[in-house]
Amino acid sequence: MKEIYSEIQINASASVVWGILTDFDKFGEWNPFIKEISGTLKEGSELRIFIEPPNSKGMEFKPTLKKVEMEKKIKWLGKVWIPKLIDGEHSWIINQIDDNTVLFIQKERFTGIFVPFFSKLLKNTKSGFEMMNQNLKQRAEKMMG
Repeated sequence: MKEIYSEIQINASASVVWGILTDFDKFGEWNPFIKEISGTLKEGSELRIFIEPPNSKGMEFKPTLKKVEMEKKIKWLGKVWIPKLIDGEHSWIINQIDDNTVLFIQKERFTGIFVPFFSKLLKNTKSGFEMMNQNLKQRAEKMMG
C-alpha cells in the first residue's frame, strides 16, 4: 500500500470550494491535473476522469463513487486495468475551520500487486495534487472577492 497526501488552507467558505469541485464542466478552465471529469455526483455511480500528472502521459479511468457528503467529502475507487493490480481510493475532504476558511485535503491510497513498480507515476501524481490544490485555492479565494 502507498498513500499520497496533500493539503492546503483556503480562505473561502466550504460552499464555495464545494461548488468549484462539483462543477465538473469547468475543470478544464482551472485544473492542471484533472483535465476532465464527468458523471453524476451520486454514491454508486461511475465517473469518467482524465488526469494528466506532470511529466506523464494523460490517462482516463472510470472510478465508482463511494461517498458523497455535501460540502465535506467526495471519495471514489478507481482501478487501473484489472482490479487488484492497482486500485486507488481517492478522497477530497473539506474541513471547515471557520465561516471563510477551510483545510482542503486530497489523498489517495493505492493498493495492488503493481504499486511498487509505479513509484515515478505516484511521485508525479503528488505533484499534480499540489498543482490542483494551489489552483483551487486561487479560484476559491478570487470568488470570495
